[in-house]
Amino acid sequence: MRVVLAASAALLIAPASASAHGVVGRADLPIPPSLFAAGAAAVLVLSFVALAALWSRPRLAKLPAKSLVLLPRWVDVTLGALGVALLAAVVVAGLWGAQGERENLAPTLVFIVFWVGVPVVSLVFGDVFRLLSPWRAIARATAWLAGKAVPGLLTAPHPYPWRLGRWPAAAGLFAFAVCELVWAPGREPDTLAVLALLYLGAQLAGMAIFGIEAWSRNGDAFGVWFTLVAALSPFKRREGSLHVRVPGSRLAREPSIPGTAAVLCVMIASTAFDSLRETELFASFGVTVQQLVVGAGTTHASGLALAMLAGLILTLIAVALTYLAAVCCMSETATKRRRRELVRAMAPTLVPIAAAYLVAHYFSLLAFSGQDAWRLASDPLGAGTDFFGTASAGIDYSVVSATALWYVQLGALLIGHVFGLVLGHDRALELHEGASAATRSQLVMLVLMVCFTVLGLSLLSEASA
Repeated sequence: MRVVLAASAALLIAPASASAHGVVGRADLPIPPSLFAAGAAAVLVLSFVALAALWSRPRLAKLPAKSLVLLPRWVDVTLGALGVALLAAVVVAGLWGAQGERENLAPTLVFIVFWVGVPVVSLVFGDVFRLLSPWRAIARATAWLAGKAVPGLLTAPHPYPWRLGRWPAAAGLFAFAVCELVWAPGREPDTLAVLALLYLGAQLAGMAIFGIEAWSRNGDAFGVWFTLVAALSPFKRREGSLHVRVPGSRLAREPSIPGTAAVLCVMIASTAFDSLRETELFASFGVTVQQLVVGAGTTHASGLALAMLAGLILTLIAVALTYLAAVCCMSETATKRRRRELVRAMAPTLVPIAAAYLVAHYFSLLAFSGQDAWRLASDPLGAGTDFFGTASAGIDYSVVSATALWYVQLGALLIGHVFGLVLGHDRALELHEGASAATRSQLVMLVLMVCFTVLGLSLLSEASA
C-alpha cells in the first residue's frame, strides 16, 4: 500500500510550467519558491510534532457555539428571491443575449460570481448558499403555496437512501468541471442557460422525491460543496439565529456520509487539473491522444476534448488513490469494512485542502475578472444598454499586486493544510485508542499534506501571466 501512496504522490508532484486561467504570473519574490516549499513543509512537520505533544484528546467537537443575533424570516425570503433573480439573469442573458463570453453576463455570473465568489463568501460568513439557493427557494415556495391552496396535497417524501449518500453531488461537480475545463460549448452563454434549467429541473425532482432538506444536504452538488466550505467559517446559522464558533470546529462533527470523500477529491482534482492542463507534460499527452483519435476518423476538436477529459479523469484517479492509500496506511491491519469507515470518517480533513486550492488558484480570477461583473450588469445581454452607468467600466489590475497575490495564495495553501492536519489529528484521537496510536496513524497524513502542499506551490510558482 505504501508503494501505491508513493506512486500517486509522485504523479501529483509533477512540476507545472504554465498556469491556467485562475492564476497569475508571480512577481520577483525576495525568497525563491523552493524555499517557500521547504518552509511550508517545515511548518507542517512542526505542527505535527506540536499536535503529538500537546493535543492528547479530541477537542474540536466539544467546542461550543455562542448565539449572536436573531435572523428574521425576511432574510430567508429576500436572499432566496435574490438567488432566483440571479438564476433568471443567467437564463435570460444566455438565451437572448450576445453569445460572446466577454459580452454576456451569464459566464461571469456562473464561473466567477457563483463558482468562486460564493465559496469565498462562505469561508467568511458561513453557509450563505443555503439561503441563496434558487432551487431550494423555488421548492420551498412551491411547497408553501401548494399547502395553502390544497391542504394535504403534498405527500411525505421517500427516505433518502443512506448508501446513495453524496455520490449524486460528486457526479454533479464532476459534470460541472467537464463543462468548465473540457467541453468548450459548456462555457457558451446559451449552453449555460440550458444547463442551468436542466440542473434546476433535476434539483426540483430530487427535492420532490426525497424532501427539500434531505436532497439539499446530499444530492445538490453546489449545496453540498458550499456547505462543506462554510463549515470552516466562524459563523453558523441555527434555529433562526446567527452563532459564532471556533473556525472549522463544525467539521469535527461532520457525519460520515458515503460520497463525501468523492466530492472533495473531485474538487481538488478539478482545481489541480485547471493548472496541469497548461503544462508541457499534458501538452505531450494531449498531442498523443489527439493523434490516436484523429487517426480513428474524428476531428481535432474532438481529439482535444477527449484528451482533456482523459487528463481530468487521470488527475481525479491520482488524487483519489493518494487519499485512499493514505487512509489505508493508517491502519494496515484493519478489515475491509473498517477501512471503508476510515475513508468516510477522515473525509472532512480534505475540506481545508480543497478550500485552500480553490482560494489559491482562483483568487486572482475573482480579484480581477470579478470586477467585470459591474460592467456586464449594466449591459447583461451585450445589447448596448447601460442600466447602472458602469457599462464602460474597466478592470483595475492595480487593486492587488502580483506579490500580494502570491502571498495570499501561499497563505491559503499553508493555512488550509495545517488545519487539515489539525482536523485529522483530532479525528484520529476519536477513532483510535490512545494518543500514541492516533499520532502514529497520522504520520501518513503528514506525508499526504506535504504532498498536496508541494503540488499547490509547484503549480503556483510556475504560473505565467
